[in-house]
Amino acid sequence: MKEVIAILAQANKTISAMESCTGGGLCNAITNIEGASDVFYYGAVTYSNAAKIMMGVSQDIIDTYTVYSIEVAKEMSRAICMVANSNYGIGITGKLNRIDKNNLYGEDNIVYISIYDRDNNKFIEKEVKVLEDERSKNKQIIIDVITSELLKIIK
Repeated sequence: MKEVIAILAQANKTISAMESCTGGGLCNAITNIEGASDVFYYGAVTYSNAAKIMMGVSQDIIDTYTVYSIEVAKEMSRAICMVANSNYGIGITGKLNRIDKNNLYGEDNIVYISIYDRDNNKFIEKEVKVLEDERSKNKQIIIDVITSELLKIIK
């Protein structure tokens, strides 16, 4: 993540994130890096559907594809980008080792990641299977995938 922050700062680019299952883990990883305030504009943890909708995710998209889908991750990444007026937005949704009684649809242990490149109006999509018993390990896997994908995009 240190390299991501350095590259974004040098390019005068910014990033924001809307997280669900990672619960702010990505924002924490970003803000652990000195100089992150130069590039990190906004982070939102939207655990509930209502919070996602409040931040700009379409209720119709959630209803059509379920909250656990790449379509919702894409909406999250674009919405946070617009709210924060940043160059890149990241959306993360999925299930980490638990059944969601409020959202019974969607495959367990699959996390959907979208990185929205606002300057090029382009989405980078990833689907990651997480099988660790500890939630913290699964969150770290997701953060590592996002870091790797960001480096591919911004270099």
